[in-house]
Formats: sequence, structure tokens, C-alpha cells
Amino acid sequence: MADLIADPFRAARLVLLLRRQGIRDDGVLSAMETIDRGVFVEPGLAELAYEDTALPIPCGQMIPKPVVVAQLLGALKATPGKEDRILLIGAGSGYMLALLAQIGRHVWAIDRYQKLVTDARARMLELKVENVTLKHGDGLDGWPEHKPFDRVLLTGAVSGIPEGLLGQLAKDGALVTPFNETGKDQVIRRVTGKGEQSDFQILEPLPLLRAGKSAAL
Repeated sequence: MADLIADPFRAARLVLLLRRQGIRDDGVLSAMETIDRGVFVEPGLAELAYEDTALPIPCGQMIPKPVVVAQLLGALKATPGKEDRILLIGAGSGYMLALLAQIGRHVWAIDRYQKLVTDARARMLELKVENVTLKHGDGLDGWPEHKPFDRVLLTGAVSGIPEGLLGQLAKDGALVTPFNETGKDQVIRRVTGKGEQSDFQILEPLPLLRAGKSAAL
């Protein structure tokens, strides 16, 4: 893999900021210190890449704040040693995809926007990130040809856990998604292949994921 760090000092500062906001997963922090977020935004926004702010990308999508990205990754509770097969719903700019590639054995990613898939694929080639596979399509259908997955991550909020995606989980796997419950604050919900559920605080709500649509990271 290519050297992905553009500014080690600013990357270390971002990790310190994330620790102060309660992020403790060393694997997540290492990935976020390794991957240059500036690669995944327009050149004019690169100076903001290591700030804790959401940034726009094409197709009207956004890269959420780093702390929200870190929360989602931490909720996955990835298996140490890069053993997990991961399904990402919402490839977006490719930022989350590149992070997951540092954490898992292989990542399959889907996005509804062809441009985002094309651009993300080009970035993976440029950065020599090889343990990923992308396609254009409806993320809520998952990728049954490659099931079972140890981890499934949705990048947009849902108001109901997609049964089709749960059916693609390994027995000991877990699905993580921002979750909207009527009359309550958005949370990060983690559901295991055994049906166990747990909720975590989310610091900034993410857009609702509707049928055939996916948020972008």
C-alpha cells in the first residue's frame, strides 16, 4: 500500500482530538492516523481535512465529521488481526472504504451513485488499496454472492433494520447503522447475527437512508 500520510503532525493532532471526544479503539485511531482524509475531497477543501468538520463531495453527499466516522467504526468492534469480511453500504468518496481496508481482511462496498463508485475505485488504485471490491447498486440488497459477512456497516440512518442485510451476516457477525426511532434522538445501533442489540450515542445525526439510497463517506 502506498504511503497515505500527507501531514503526520496534523494526523496526530486529529487522533488526539478524537481521544478527547471519547474514541478509544486503537485500531480505528491507527487507521484514521494512516489515511489522508484530504485525498477524498476537492483540492480546495484539503486544508480542512484534519478538522472535525463535515465536508461536501459530489452528488450532493457529505463526509461526516471524523468523530462520527470513528464512532461508526468503533461500534463495529472489528476482530483484531484483520480477519473480518466487511460489507459497506455507501461507498461515497472512498474514505470509509480505505479506513475499513486497514481494519478488515476484505471490504465489499456498494453505492447508488455511479460517479462516486468510479471515483472511489480510482482512489483505491492510486493509493494501492487492494483488499476492496466496489459496485454500483442498491445497498439495501447487500451483496449475497459474497455472504456471509463478519461485519456490515451502513453509512446512512435507517428507521428499521433491513432484514435482507441481517440475513447476510455470519453467525457471530454484527451490523452497525445510525438508527432513527420516532420521537427519540438518533443512535448508533449494533445488531448481531444472534439478534442481540445495543445502542450507542451518536454525536452528530446522519441523513436518513431510504430504499435504494445510501449516504456517502
